[in-house]
Amino acid sequence: MTFPEEDLPAVAEASHAVVREAREAGVWIFGGGILSQQASIVAADGSVCDGPYPETKAVIGGFSIIEVASRDEALAWAAKIASSCRCAQEVREIMYDPES
Repeated sequence: MTFPEEDLPAVAEASHAVVREAREAGVWIFGGGILSQQASIVAADGSVCDGPYPETKAVIGGFSIIEVASRDEALAWAAKIASSCRCAQEVREIMYDPES
């Protein structure tokens, strides 16, 4: 966490305000917080194992999926999210799949 725990309500409200703005702009698809940093890996054969475990202090607190026309627009929304949640954002493009 990059802010004092007592700031969590203010950070949550600021983050929710950005989500509301993205919905009103028609770019919001889905998002949510990550409950646990622990992951389970399901292999192609169906076997399950715990891991991977983060090797750094960096954590993934959540994710947002938006649909915009350009990378620049995605970066602008990421800047709004970063400011509201007081943490850096990683931006990745999701490949379009016409079957989804």
